[in-house]
Amino acid sequence: MDDNELKIPGMICKSASISAGEVTDRQLAKINKYTLEPLTAEQVFAFKAVLCDNMVDRDFEKFSGKALDDLRKLFVGKTVIKDHRHTADSQIARIFDTELEDSGEMLPDGEAYKQLVAHCYMVRTESNKDLIAEIIGGIRKEGSVSCSVKRCVCSVCGADNRKAYCQHWRGKKYDGKECYFTLDGAKDAYEFSLVAVPAQKAAGISKSYTGETVVYKEDHPQEAASGAPADTTAEAPAEAPAEDTSKAMELMLRARLSAVRARNKED
Repeated sequence: MDDNELKIPGMICKSASISAGEVTDRQLAKINKYTLEPLTAEQVFAFKAVLCDNMVDRDFEKFSGKALDDLRKLFVGKTVIKDHRHTADSQIARIFDTELEDSGEMLPDGEAYKQLVAHCYMVRTESNKDLIAEIIGGIRKEGSVSCSVKRCVCSVCGADNRKAYCQHWRGKKYDGKECYFTLDGAKDAYEFSLVAVPAQKAAGISKSYTGETVVYKEDHPQEAASGAPADTTAEAPAEAPAEDTSKAMELMLRARLSAVRARNKED
């Protein structure tokens, strides 16, 4: 993040997709709840975005139905910005309505597939006509949302990783079962952003839900916890005996848990 980006412990980002749409009378009535003077349909450009869904994504995370419903309420009225830059000049639109769409398809875990859709508007001006043209033309079609969740539940052991780390890594298989984390319940929705590349975490790097960065490389976990003492990091050597590796893992997990507890006390 740069100096203009919001730094909130626990904030996560997910990709979204955008498409243009027509403004109906019903939508215009909802839009005018946010304006100082009533706007006409000719003054408004509206588009919709699929903010997130309940499918396991490339981060090996998924939103629960509860989280999607919470976000459906929380995202109404939130701003739309560019590149997650939290400045007034970056504001380009606003979310005036949201809905959960059920396609009728079923996911591998037996849940019905659902998408959280946001309806957004901007006022047509000389300065944003190029941006509108790019959205209509499919050039600007990627987006990203940022929010925070109440729980982050491991699919293998059921531990809430917002409270304490478990020993399982997203994307790894345990007894043939792939691990993923369910983001359950939403605390807040921050913004929706138009980005060149949807906000997906790089392979091997993830943002924990306590504001710390956890790095995973070639089966050697290590911790780079913001604000944590330097000696709280432990890494298992590549050729370490099983007993030493187990001990290193235990020390590392204890260090991560201590860092979480220390941060929670500060908060």
